[in-house]
Amino acid sequence: MAEYNILKKEGLAKRAEFKTVHGTIQTPVFMNVGTVAAIKGAVDTFDLKDLKCQVQLSNTYHLHVRPGDKLIRQLGGLHHFMNWDRPILTDSGGFQVFSLAGLRKIKEEGVTFHSHVDGRIIFMGPEESMGIQSNLGSTIAMAFDECPPALADRNYVIPSVERTTRWLERCKRELARLNGLEDTINKDQLLFGINQGAVFNDIRVEHAKVISEMDLPGYAVGGLAVGESHEQMYDVLDHVVPYLPDNKPTYLMGVGTPANILEAVDRGVDFFDCVYPTRNGRHGHLYTNHGKINLFNAKYERDLRPIEEGCSCPACKRYSRAYIRHLLKAKEMLGMRLCVMHNLYFYNTMMEEIRDALDKGEFGAYKKRKLGGFECQSEA
Repeated sequence: MAEYNILKKEGLAKRAEFKTVHGTIQTPVFMNVGTVAAIKGAVDTFDLKDLKCQVQLSNTYHLHVRPGDKLIRQLGGLHHFMNWDRPILTDSGGFQVFSLAGLRKIKEEGVTFHSHVDGRIIFMGPEESMGIQSNLGSTIAMAFDECPPALADRNYVIPSVERTTRWLERCKRELARLNGLEDTINKDQLLFGINQGAVFNDIRVEHAKVISEMDLPGYAVGGLAVGESHEQMYDVLDHVVPYLPDNKPTYLMGVGTPANILEAVDRGVDFFDCVYPTRNGRHGHLYTNHGKINLFNAKYERDLRPIEEGCSCPACKRYSRAYIRHLLKAKEMLGMRLCVMHNLYFYNTMMEEIRDALDKGEFGAYKKRKLGGFECQSEA
């Protein structure tokens, strides 16, 4: 069960709905990153609804290592385990596996690597990744791929992308088999393919053409925001997105800053995820419409204003910059929680504003105004 309907377009920017077995996703959308089935910063699933979260993202590799995907399956699947009744996307574990460069060995069958938790040897290939994600029962499963460094050598990237294509074919076959089993938790689990090719546009475009023929429910652009410049990332999107199916959702993995998101929406992307709002929040770095602020700055010691005037997040409605700064300095968990909640609310509200602007045919003006606000000052 999946249905993607474009409601409005402005240039390449798309305003759409993506219907899934766990609810309809309004796009463009930012997916809140809960790596181990929890948002870092003591934010629970009920908080997430108040923070306008539509989709929660969790990590296949981390949940396989701890507490174990088979245990989660026995407990009713990831939705039941974490008490979340909206869509969940699970990444394939590929990025985490390949980030363990010194601890893994790649073969055609898959990858052998050492667990970062206890050092035990783990093998993961397309079939294993699909099996883990099927046990989790997520709404969207990502294909198992290799994520080469963005600035990798061309002679490395070409065979890597060819292998990723073969792995995608295996993922598609295996997930179809798993979805047909009688005891599968989510028989409507969707598979998104991933475009790779580092910053080589010709390799990217050819790969996009090949995987588009597989007629998957959605497609992602992976291997960006891993070392290349913002300009290189935008250039890749300019070349690749037109070769991915316009009638399917396009997901830019691991991106990014508010400015990155605005630029990518303008280029036809409608799914995003990034750890920035939670990671930065835990360190007192907060997003506002006038740029980022750092609450550890001494000038906020007596500042009784909210993080941002007019913001309706739980932190801004109730507490001052001075108080939240005190909590952070005192290493009280509440300080991190309030900052993370503000940042997630900021991101999800921005996505709401983007959708509204697209509905009204005013995205170009909105983007210009929003970017201008970010650039006017770095400390509000």
